[in-house]
Amino acid sequence: MNFVIANPTGLCFGVRRAIEYLEIALHENKSVYAMGNPIHNPQEVERLSRLGLKVASSVAEIPGGAAAFIRAHGLSRGKHAELREKCRMVIDGTCPFVRNVQKKAAELGREGYEVVVLGDSGHPEVKGILGHIDGEALVVKSEKYINLRGRRAKIGILSQTTQREADLAALASKLVFLTEELRVYNTICRATVKRQEAIKKLAESVDAVVVIGGRNSANTGALVEISRSSGLDAKWIEHAGELDEGWLRDKVKIGVAAGGSTPDWLVNDLTAKLLKL
Repeated sequence: MNFVIANPTGLCFGVRRAIEYLEIALHENKSVYAMGNPIHNPQEVERLSRLGLKVASSVAEIPGGAAAFIRAHGLSRGKHAELREKCRMVIDGTCPFVRNVQKKAAELGREGYEVVVLGDSGHPEVKGILGHIDGEALVVKSEKYINLRGRRAKIGILSQTTQREADLAALASKLVFLTEELRVYNTICRATVKRQEAIKKLAESVDAVVVIGGRNSANTGALVEISRSSGLDAKWIEHAGELDEGWLRDKVKIGVAAGGSTPDWLVNDLTAKLLKL
């Protein structure tokens, strides 16, 4: 059996940058409180916790005077301000691409657009984006969920950074007939697009795909979905220990891909296991 690794794959720029910031902060402080899991990967969160990471679900859970960390997904303006007021130090790991979405969202709100966000309403990135909008905002998973009554004067569209460009195009195509003025910002991260394109290309030359990444990772899930929509048998695992050797038995060539929140050490563990088979 042979295997080939998608290129690019694994940690995206924004998550890698955030984790590097966090590791420096953990080295310089006894403990650091993160607003939510700093990365959508349980194994990496466990590793960082051994270094002193404390995960909080709200600002109220963070002690006064503590060091706080804002993950790559970003935060709403209100929570950001609360952290600045309460903590002696705030390390801002917001991905620059996410920050761009927040700025575009705020701009649309200021200019009177009804904002439509393509994404998952429960995702922390989307919650942060909504926290930068003054005015009406709607979050939808796809154009199928649009059910607006009446014609709008101005609609502005932007996207969670890990969505698919085809879904953004479909949403814009539907909304253009429901408004007098439509402004669309393609805020999908290029790293996400490149990883999705890489797995499409990989699907042309392999029998099956192993995608490694946290099950709470939206971008990892998208890679699995793309693999399966290409007709491939795709296995989603969080770590090498979950790989079923029986599943590999009749495979000649395996593709390997990792979500944008999957650290290098987990990918290396997987490839090391495959080399032994």
